[in-house]
Formats: sequence, C-alpha cells, structure tokens
Amino acid sequence: MKVVFISPHFPYEMPRFTRGLAEVGAQVYGLGDLPLEQIPAETKRWLTDYIWVPSLSDEESVVRHAMSALRRLQPDRIECLWEIGVELAARLRAELGVPGLSPEDARDFRDKDRMKARLAKAGLRVPKHYRMSSLPDLLQAVSYIGFPLIIKPIDGAGTRDTFKLSCDADVQEILPRIKHLPEMIAEEFIEGDEFTFDTVCIDGTPAFESIAQYHPNPLQSRTQEWISPAQIVLRDPHVPQMADAVKFGRDVLRAMGMGTGFTHMEWFRKPNGEVVFGEIAARAPGGRLVDQMNYANDFNVYREWARAVCWHTFEQTPQRRYHVAAVFKRAQGQGRITRIEGLQEVKQELGAALVVEELLPIGAPRRDWRQTLLSDGVLIARHPDHDTLLRLMGRLVTGVRMFAE
Repeated sequence: MKVVFISPHFPYEMPRFTRGLAEVGAQVYGLGDLPLEQIPAETKRWLTDYIWVPSLSDEESVVRHAMSALRRLQPDRIECLWEIGVELAARLRAELGVPGLSPEDARDFRDKDRMKARLAKAGLRVPKHYRMSSLPDLLQAVSYIGFPLIIKPIDGAGTRDTFKLSCDADVQEILPRIKHLPEMIAEEFIEGDEFTFDTVCIDGTPAFESIAQYHPNPLQSRTQEWISPAQIVLRDPHVPQMADAVKFGRDVLRAMGMGTGFTHMEWFRKPNGEVVFGEIAARAPGGRLVDQMNYANDFNVYREWARAVCWHTFEQTPQRRYHVAAVFKRAQGQGRITRIEGLQEVKQELGAALVVEELLPIGAPRRDWRQTLLSDGVLIARHPDHDTLLRLMGRLVTGVRMFAE
C-alpha cells in the first residue's frame, strides 16, 4: 500500500498521522514544501520517500513539479488532513485515477456557500447565507439576512477573518479589515451552544464518532484576549440527549458524499433545542481535539484513521471512559513569558486527572493569540463525570495564570 501524504510534518497532528500510516503497514511518501533535510527526524523516520515542491498553496506548481514522480510511483492513496491541501489532494487523485474524494466534492467541503446550498437541497437546516465579493453584495446580504449576521472567508478554516455584524455602523467599520479577501460568505447568526461532530468514515459510514463542546463559542474566544478558550470532548456521543445531533451529522455526511477518511463538523444547539449546521471539513480537527479523543477512549485514532484509509477497517473499540477538557492559556502582557502562577497548586489538586501540561517556558516569546488557538500553551484534564470535569476545567481556566513582559 503506497500512500502519498501531503504535508507530513505540519500542522501539529500531521507527524502523528504519518506515523499511523507507517504503523499499519503503508509505505508513506511525503509531499511537502519543506526541504527533506529540514523535516524533523521523528517524522522522517516514518517516510519511505519524499517529494519536494516549492509551494503547497500553488496547485498548478505542485502538479508541474510532482506529477512525473507521482506517475512513476503509482500510489494507492493520496491523503491530506490539512485544510489548505484538501482540494490539492483531490486534484492529484483525479489526475492519477486514485480513489478518494473527488475535486467536485472536495470543493463543496471547502466552499461554505456551496456546502450550505448542497445541504439545504437535501432538506437539512443550515443558516441563511449569501455569497459576496463587494460592498453592494454585503449590503444585499444585510437586507436578505438581517442583523445580526456573520461574515467569513468562503473557504477559510477556524475563525480567522470571521466577524459578527450587529448594526449598520459595524458594516462600515469592517470594510478595511476584509478588503484583502476576494470573496466572503454572510450567514445568519445562530444563537446557541456550539459543538463538533467528528468522525472516521469508511465508505461514508462512521466507524468512529465523537462530539465536543466549545467553552465559550469560538467566535467569542477569538475576539477577547482575556478568555482562556476551552473545549470538552464528551465521553460518549451515543446518549439520548445527543441522538438528534448524531443523526443530523450522519445525514450531513450522506448529503456531502463522504467516502473514507476523517471529518470535522461544527453545529449549534439553539435554546429551543434545534440543531443547526455550522460547517464541515473533510479532514481531522486541529486544536488538540484528536488527542482529546484518544484520552477519552484510551486508544490511538491517528493509527485507526490510517487503518481505515489503507485497509478499510477500524480495529480498536472506543472505550468511552472519560470526558476530556482542553484549556488554552493566554499570557497577560506582551513580550516573553516571565512567570506562571498557580500551576503547582492546580497540579496537586488535579493529580492524575491532569494528563497534558504543555505551557511555554519562562523566557519564551508569546504567540500571537489571534493566529493560533494553541495560544501560549495547553492543559488537558479528564474525568469520567461531566460535572466534575467542568469544575476541574474551571480550575485550569482561573487557577493558572501566565504573565509576559
């Protein structure tokens, strides 16, 4: 089994998926824009070979530089779990006749307007939306949707360049901040709690399902620096109060034409209980959600995704033992980390429930909180009882403080 894996070294999760492929018996051929000698040794050890291209963001350049090597290789699979390479992988599959997500379906997983139109056609509840590329379009979107509304890039990931507009003044204020974007989508603002529905699918059928809840919703945490963003992977998504969400997620997968691989969907639960679609990607989630799934189930979903892709099987049984919370810390101040308060006390209090402690060390420069959810470090805890975990998560949020100067 020859698998071409795009960007085997980045982002954070990709080396783990690279290892997973090798561990299930695949010959892994990395394809990326980092020279081979700069690939970390821990990733390079799992690669059979490597194809270098000048830029992964230039699809035509990748085709020019990599196609001859790929034709000689004759891969069985071409995979990418990084958002910017999902359509590239589909293009390469189509060029080589390799099975997997088609370019048309890949575009629908990336283009938020096409995505929602496809799901609305299937009868699924999506927010009202309007495609736009100019000020007149934005004004028309406001007229059609009404305030409040959300605007975001048509094929963005996460909440970068995502804004809430509540009045006419917001429209004028936002114009300089979006002028670099050729196209955007305006959407009805959905009031409610925000969740994920994550799966590993085999031929469109989920072999593994997971639900997480954001605390608070991402749009709020990405606009307020003082917030410590947090998220909880629920111990078991197959409980009565989530049955409608799981059915909804499975309906979305069918409507989107999902085949084999990871998916990451976001959805809302309105105060009246209604489930409303947010968006879906044909890739694994970032922000340490995959690690949280592993801690919830005491298994290795990196490897099981690889097994599903290569051999169309999923061997490990999810244990559903723990709810798992991740808290992303943001230092107060700018510059370099100068001190961390409360960590030792919280560690003693949580004991074995604290499973990950990865904070920037003293002297390290702060990360730009607007550019990365990981911020200045992450703390992950787990517990079989949800209410207890909420309390522990609160201690990680308020009890540990980082400072920078």
